[in-house]
Amino acid sequence: MDPLFFKLVRVVNLTARPFHEKVGREHHLTLNEWRAMAVLGAQPGLNATQIADLTGLDKMAVSRALAGLKRHKRVQRLGDPTDRRRSRLYLTAAGKALHETVGMLGRQREAALFEGIEAGELARLDATLDKLIAAVQRAG
Repeated sequence: MDPLFFKLVRVVNLTARPFHEKVGREHHLTLNEWRAMAVLGAQPGLNATQIADLTGLDKMAVSRALAGLKRHKRVQRLGDPTDRRRSRLYLTAAGKALHETVGMLGRQREAALFEGIEAGELARLDATLDKLIAAVQRAG
């Protein structure tokens, strides 16, 4: 039997591969770019550090993802009115349209993946993953 940590990594890898092969290639979007877009779509106006914290990516991966999104005009930086040294990030109209398209595909994929799992099991998994994320963040 595989260790639990290995299973978590395997699930991520098995779900990331189809994303890259289908959605990523078609839309010229890396998985990390999508992760940054997903966070900005849900919470516009974050800065790069906040995106790193919310995605679990390191700052360099976020920086590369944001550079790719900027290159394709999917994200824009605007000054932070409360701190001139910082900037806030927002999806552009093109970024919002792609976010909606890829989000719809993601919701379809999620429904297919969880089709055979009962609602109670999904609720327990969700709560367990929240606890695991909190534990990892505390451990640093």
